[in-house]
Amino acid sequence: QGCVDHPIVLTEAVCNPLYSRQMMSELLFECYQVPKVSYGVDSLYSFYHNRRQNWPCSGLVISSGYQCTHILPVLEGRLDAKNCKRINLGGCQAAVYLQRLLQLKYPGHFAAITLSRMEEILHEHSYIAEDYIEELQKWRSPEYYENNMHKMQLPFSNKLLGSTLTSEEKQERRQQQLRRLQELNARRREEKLQLDQERLDRLLYVQELLEDGQMDQFHKALVELNMDSAEELQSYINKLSLSVEQTKQKILQAEVNIEVDVVDSKPETPDLDPLGSEQSLEDVESINEFEPLFAEEQPEVEKPVAAVQPVFNLAEYHQLFLGTERIRAPEIVFQPSLIGEDQAGIAETMQYVLERYPKEQQAVLVQNVFLTGGNTMYPGLKARVQKELLEMRPFQSSFQVHLASSPVLDAWYGARDWAVEYMTREEGWITRKDYEEKGGEYLKEHCASNVYVPIRLPKQAPRTAEAPSRASSTGHPCEQA
Repeated sequence: QGCVDHPIVLTEAVCNPLYSRQMMSELLFECYQVPKVSYGVDSLYSFYHNRRQNWPCSGLVISSGYQCTHILPVLEGRLDAKNCKRINLGGCQAAVYLQRLLQLKYPGHFAAITLSRMEEILHEHSYIAEDYIEELQKWRSPEYYENNMHKMQLPFSNKLLGSTLTSEEKQERRQQQLRRLQELNARRREEKLQLDQERLDRLLYVQELLEDGQMDQFHKALVELNMDSAEELQSYINKLSLSVEQTKQKILQAEVNIEVDVVDSKPETPDLDPLGSEQSLEDVESINEFEPLFAEEQPEVEKPVAAVQPVFNLAEYHQLFLGTERIRAPEIVFQPSLIGEDQAGIAETMQYVLERYPKEQQAVLVQNVFLTGGNTMYPGLKARVQKELLEMRPFQSSFQVHLASSPVLDAWYGARDWAVEYMTREEGWITRKDYEEKGGEYLKEHCASNVYVPIRLPKQAPRTAEAPSRASSTGHPCEQA
């Protein structure tokens, strides 16, 4: 029908700029004729979906996604936007770091170590170490390495494993290639003989002009042949006659003795055109392969040699051994310095956010530390956050860490729950009337939304006070400036 006749619930970034929201609202209301729209933050929708009856309405949301990680304090059910922080690290940077590690470890498989395979390894083989340094010490043990190392098989071609033909089949194929080369050489000799004979006939015709005394035509023919004298003409005639005679002898010898001889593709005289221009690359490779077989003397009959199976195992060569890389890649969200980023990790940022509140509010926030986002699905992440909180919190203080039931899909489930609950209410919905009256950047706040900060334009000074001063200024132009 050219429009969307139902409300829209849309997620947006934390502290989304007003211009971005204005462009989206303009698109929804002007282009799609949406009746009303609501904006919310994906991690807050996930927090809303996972709330329990005994859960406090305040908490500290740690949302780690594909591109970045957010630390969001929630007080009394509302986002405290002034104290939320962002870390520009997520699953994408971890996959790139793992790709770099494995490409340096296996330079022979540089092209096969793709970003999509690295993401698969991250999702299936990586985990968060509760104590990173202690875990690295464990990996130094050969026994621990063998028990915890994972292998990943890269794709490879079975054709490279060697020929599976029997010795009889190889001998038959060799005979076929020999017969093919015999025919090829016989054809090349005939073509060479024909070209040499035509060239010789032409030179003899020019020599007859000299003998008949037709000097003008003789000198003209010499110029066409790029020759200077009759002696040079006689020299080329002698060389071509010798070449024709040798080629005839080789053809006769090949027919009698059924001998294959490779003819040199280079011309024996500088004026002969190169031969074999139509020869395929496959024929040239075959000739080079069988070149030792075409000696002037007939070699002895070779004894069949048993096929030797290659000792090199190509399947094992295309395997990736994942050791400490399993913990090094996801560790960057706690230690960004591993990849050269000058940022604070999750633990430092979480402590920085908590220290911006009084001790009473800190105790309330740590009672509900909520983990959501696809990058929080590593095994051991919850234990690592608990260990970091135990180190930064006062002695014998309590805290609670919760993981979203489905870190990837809970944002959608939370938006669905909110839409069903608030469908008949006006809270959180921006109508077309609000859009036309207050602009596209307008936002109605709700429990999972950003905080609306309207645009405050500075007031311009009245121009009436400036006019008399400009009119009364007289004197030199430089003084006025």
